[in-house]
Amino acid sequence: MTTYSAVRTTGIYCRPGCGAKPLAENVSTFELPAAAEAAGYRACLRCRPYRVAGTVADETPELVCRAVQLIITGLLDESGEEALGARLGVSARHLRRMFHEHLGVTPDQFARSRRAHFARRLLDDTDLGIADIAFASGFGSLRQFNRAMREIFRAAPRELRDRRRRTDRLVADGGLVLRLPFTPPYDWEAMCAYLGARAIPGVESVADGVYRRTISLDGEPGVLEVSAGGDDHLLLRAHLPFWEGVIHVVDRAARLVGLDCEPVRARKLLSADARFGSLVAARPGVRVPGVWGPFEVAVQAVVRDQLPAADATDVLRKVVEVYGAAVPGLGHGLTHAFPGPEALTGAELVGPLARAVADGNITLEDSESLIPSLQTVTSSRAAHEIALRLGARDAWPLDGESAHLRPWRSLAAVYQQLDVAEAG
Repeated sequence: MTTYSAVRTTGIYCRPGCGAKPLAENVSTFELPAAAEAAGYRACLRCRPYRVAGTVADETPELVCRAVQLIITGLLDESGEEALGARLGVSARHLRRMFHEHLGVTPDQFARSRRAHFARRLLDDTDLGIADIAFASGFGSLRQFNRAMREIFRAAPRELRDRRRRTDRLVADGGLVLRLPFTPPYDWEAMCAYLGARAIPGVESVADGVYRRTISLDGEPGVLEVSAGGDDHLLLRAHLPFWEGVIHVVDRAARLVGLDCEPVRARKLLSADARFGSLVAARPGVRVPGVWGPFEVAVQAVVRDQLPAADATDVLRKVVEVYGAAVPGLGHGLTHAFPGPEALTGAELVGPLARAVADGNITLEDSESLIPSLQTVTSSRAAHEIALRLGARDAWPLDGESAHLRPWRSLAAVYQQLDVAEAG
């Protein structure tokens, strides 16, 4: 977990490894950049902490983690903390108290800092115009954008762009290329193996270390490509119909490849386990994969639970071809967008799941009721597999005793699935 150091005498906060050498008695530490900013500090111009992963620690209470995921999906873009609390079944006051206690900020401060940091990276890495960057980052207006950037970075957006370094700009032949930062260790090879084994034909592909997939934004098609970048980042190339709300596209892509949470405590527990210790030592950078589309992952889990691997892949291909919207001319085996639940209510194998989701009887997001609700339409194994991909810390879609691995069984399950795949 990254710890940020803030120097009271200068009013500046830095990431680990910065060359600044302040006196220890003048330093305060924060786990998130947003917390340092809420305390009145500004980002160091030398180490640029906005360019590293600002993940929430895995020891953070699940309520706060769920709130963070909802913020990442954009819930606070057009609503307030009251709506966020209501979605989680708590008061806005209680939620603010939990955020202050565990993150050092309010939900609104956390969301604003994330937007501003994303915008700063767009100013560095791309040639998008200032207005495009404002709306791509989730700001509601240019005035709001300018005010936030001045408050957090003490400069106007144009001044900040003028400060970017020559090596920052990512040149692309097509699409928008952005860095997806992470805190090492991170195992991209293992992530490709996991996603490749579960790739839905026509919608996803993994080849030569590149994960590709189709997406749909407001009914318009797009394509994402994720590949290895550097020691502390992946590269995302996004081909999108418009730039508005790109921050949420990038966040969802990061969550898909397991960059939304660094499993510090989970890794520590598994390292001490007789069964998993050697697996963690061999591949310490394994993360729990997330999702782009919760419904497509649920459909995949239900189909693969009922059929052998090859047959399940054929069924998923037919589902996509028959019910998905065609997206021609993409290459790399990408041909369709995945269909929504309404289109599959009458489909074989997945009809009960699709109807439950379409009717609102099952909500596909991490919550205490997720697994019990899924078990009304599918097996316990499939329900746990879906929960694992949706962010549950303690899902176990496997056989065997696992109580001693609580509450971090999801990471253990990924290690075991990878080990079985490599052995087979």
